[in-house]
Amino acid sequence: MKRIIIILCALLFSVSFSFADVISGKVRQDEKLYAQNQVVDAESGQPVDKARVSIPKQRYETYSDADGKFELNTKIDSTTVLSVEKEGFRPYSLTIDKNSLNQPLKLGIERSKPSDIQLEAHLFHLGDDVFADTSANSGDFKIKSAGTFFTKRFRMSQISQKEEAVLVIGSVIGLDTKLAKEMGQNRIAHVYSSPAEIIFNGQKIGELNINGDNQEIIIPKNLIRADNEVTVRTGRNLFQHAYIDYDDIELANLRVETRDRQMYAGGYPSGF
Repeated sequence: MKRIIIILCALLFSVSFSFADVISGKVRQDEKLYAQNQVVDAESGQPVDKARVSIPKQRYETYSDADGKFELNTKIDSTTVLSVEKEGFRPYSLTIDKNSLNQPLKLGIERSKPSDIQLEAHLFHLGDDVFADTSANSGDFKIKSAGTFFTKRFRMSQISQKEEAVLVIGSVIGLDTKLAKEMGQNRIAHVYSSPAEIIFNGQKIGELNINGDNQEIIIPKNLIRADNEVTVRTGRNLFQHAYIDYDDIELANLRVETRDRQMYAGGYPSGF
């Protein structure tokens, strides 16, 4: 029986943190971004210079200095995606919002591994470009839709029995699912959409139900071939029957990582 698993790792909690806090894994949507931020190596804690920090929707970018420091000289007035890229490191993305205050934040980025497969580092939009003002993140969409699904073909070696292949979705905004509605991620009163579907080599392996960062889906070993194809298909309005109304969403930083199976020794997270 194929495992269909998704980790809902971007739950929205109110938190406070100091300059010493390093965000480098499960990032919550209400984390704040401040002036005089710093990019560091997640493992060593050492500053990372010349890292490209960007806000795709604003077409804004800057670079970290010799001490890993950077400032964002732009207004953050709504929920959006921030990206960090540096050669030799895994691309990193973080959902930020208008509640930003003047307190520094460290961003810990992980070194890339030879087995990493980057599917798409940049922000892209799925849907039909038709959405209500009450839809999740509707005011944040600046990129024209590329269609209702994203597909990427890639080559991948077979992994050992001691390893797991994991599809990582760095950031997603705009989901209008029932769960996103219950979590207050949109202001739609009575309707909701089906989840975005993740398809691997023709088989559905998971869903995206909430907005946030670093959501992970384990790829069943029996589906992995030398040549592979992954598809992300946006959901549909479940209450619109006169025509198909696609959910508009934006995603960034899709990649495949190989992990030690022992990470999941305590049991696989339940999906859906």
